[in-house]
Amino acid sequence: MKSAVETLSPTRAKLTVEVPFEELKPSLDAAYKKIAQQINVPGFRRGKVPPMVIDRQVGRGAVLDEAINEALPKLYVEALQANELQPLAQPEIDITKLADNDALEFTAEVDVRPEITLPDYDGIEVTVDDLAVTDEDVEEQVQNLRERFATLNEVDRAAAEGDFVVMDLKASKDGEVVEGAEVSGMSYQVGKGGMLEGLDEALTGMKAGEETTFASQLVGGDVLGEDVDVEVKVTAVKEQELPELDDDFAQTASEFDTVAELTADVRTRLERGKRLEQAAAARDAVLEKLLDMVEVPLPDSVVAEELTARRENVQQQLAYAGMTLEQYLDSEEQTADEFEADLEKRVRDAVAAQFILDEVAKKAELGVDQQELSEHVFQRAQQSGQNPDEFARHMVEHNHIPEMVSEVVRGKALASIVETAKVTDESGNHVELQNLRPDGSIGEPEDEAAEAAEDATDESTEQA
Repeated sequence: MKSAVETLSPTRAKLTVEVPFEELKPSLDAAYKKIAQQINVPGFRRGKVPPMVIDRQVGRGAVLDEAINEALPKLYVEALQANELQPLAQPEIDITKLADNDALEFTAEVDVRPEITLPDYDGIEVTVDDLAVTDEDVEEQVQNLRERFATLNEVDRAAAEGDFVVMDLKASKDGEVVEGAEVSGMSYQVGKGGMLEGLDEALTGMKAGEETTFASQLVGGDVLGEDVDVEVKVTAVKEQELPELDDDFAQTASEFDTVAELTADVRTRLERGKRLEQAAAARDAVLEKLLDMVEVPLPDSVVAEELTARRENVQQQLAYAGMTLEQYLDSEEQTADEFEADLEKRVRDAVAAQFILDEVAKKAELGVDQQELSEHVFQRAQQSGQNPDEFARHMVEHNHIPEMVSEVVRGKALASIVETAKVTDESGNHVELQNLRPDGSIGEPEDEAAEAAEDATDESTEQA
């Protein structure tokens, strides 16, 4: 078999393949055998019909069609490998010559992975926000903890901001109760917001046994964004009593003996969370800088397929929320053209990033071991709220494991670039990323070296 490749564009190639007829013999034999099992010819047992009889009965052309259909996928893959092409979509194949007992020629046009020249990405410089934990941040977290241990005492007075009320609520439109918009015995904190516009104002000043009606708009369902009449009745008003912020509370609510220790731990946890946010921002900034440094040709078919998938995902999420795309765009104050432009940019950046990181991984010869893959699958299952075992089984059954492997490899490639980057905050301080632990704490390099040496010692001991 001979093959030649013609570059139609940086992301599309045309293969021309010439196959001597003798190389089709295994496929022809298989075709005769298959057809022999499918036809009945008097005087011959099923499956034992000779080729010359098959030629007379069904025609040589039918045999050739069957043989070529069976041979083409393998011949196409061999041509790809011979020319070191990496396809990104299904090919468009045309048979340009078929001479019985002579030769087969065909062409295959296909989108291929573009060739990328990587820049020198060591020491990329990026800036992220300062790591700032204020006293107000700490006080808010401590206050939330106190509220978790608060008691609710029923009071005989009008509801005020911060009180909890037990209420019955129903929304009507044109005198008809809206389906799914009626609840009873619901507990709600006045002033919390996020439920119905006008609800807090209506509840403020109401006593148990009182009811009122106000106009609002529902945030989901079939009448999303439409005016409705909301009838609310308060059945109880409860005052929140917070525990004293003292050492007794610290011992009740945590493993610490004093409020000072509890507060210090809250601050440390907030700092670690902010540090992880800094790390995520650094990864995004490094990737964005890398995208600016490399010109990546993008196959139209790949971009179009990803755009379709993203649109379907958005529509699915909006359906779960009971919103239409038009309603979502109104809430975001965005036009359809702006939405499409933003979506396409994000898709193009994502596809380009995949190509670049794949090239980085190839250059660094990065791989994935079973533990890394298992941890990634477990993390993806948690993010989607699924059972890890069921998620993993679904990935295997639908052949998504290669995608999982690619995600891990790309993550490792990006991490290797970030480790060499020069990351500073807005104040000019160095942001430590190399020794950042998953919990947001900073490890000591010598500690990691000592752990590695200890592991090596343990391994040597086991071998001995």
